[in-house]
Amino acid sequence: MADETIFYQGKQHAVLLIPGLVGTPREMRFIARALVNEGYTVSVPVIPGYTMGSRATNWKAWVAALREHYTELRKTHETVSVGGLCIGGALALALAVEEPSINSLALYAVTLKWDGWAIPWYRVLLRVWYLTPWRNKYSFFEREPYGLKNEALRARVAKAMKQHAQSEVGEASTSIDHIHQANLLTRHVSARLSQIRNDCLLIHAVDDDTTSPRNTLHVFDTISSPVKRKILLDDCYHIITMDNEREIVANETVAFFRDSIRRLNGSGRPSETHIISKALRRAQRAAARA
Repeated sequence: MADETIFYQGKQHAVLLIPGLVGTPREMRFIARALVNEGYTVSVPVIPGYTMGSRATNWKAWVAALREHYTELRKTHETVSVGGLCIGGALALALAVEEPSINSLALYAVTLKWDGWAIPWYRVLLRVWYLTPWRNKYSFFEREPYGLKNEALRARVAKAMKQHAQSEVGEASTSIDHIHQANLLTRHVSARLSQIRNDCLLIHAVDDDTTSPRNTLHVFDTISSPVKRKILLDDCYHIITMDNEREIVANETVAFFRDSIRRLNGSGRPSETHIISKALRRAQRAAARA
């Protein structure tokens, strides 16, 4: 497994970013650069058994590895925030349960259930398949649109997947062991959402092909965070940290983390729910007329 860890040294505040399951730190590169420009230290680690190119371990080992990275950042920084994409968002929540001192969370397309429009119906059978002797003979293969609405980026990813069985968004296939451990993780997190009290930013695409925005809405409604904000996007699919509206994702993350630090210092104001979605507004208007 190639070590693609991203690390930028900044000042007082640090941010730990977590890519998606069997993904790569490159998924978080655009967000990382925006945070660096704000003066923050940013770490996007390779997580053994979770990141692309590594054989699945178990979800508790993933959380333990992240706790080590978080502890190291806390040694040299007054405050640390954590952000995660997809299952990385679930890992961020699991870490917050163990480390309530996390200053703030940013959850990008947080995944508790794979219920997007591009997920095949038979994926629900994988939990049963895992219990059979043939589980090591199956992997879930990624397919169009690869979580990307941007056609140029999608074509580049599709070409890399075909030629190298991997790309900047991760591996071409996900082992059933990875999926099983992710399911155990999301079950653990779902039972503990009410324990989350960290400032929390949630961003999701209305047309997410992998996980519907119901995931974000459920987390938003269940966590106990006194300061929380949700943003729904209208022109991207699952990998919102790289897709068409990545600048919105980056800018909103920087602003939320900045405000969270100010609130900690007694000079900030609570954020209000912010919705950016023409599609959702249309649905709301239609519902109101009905």
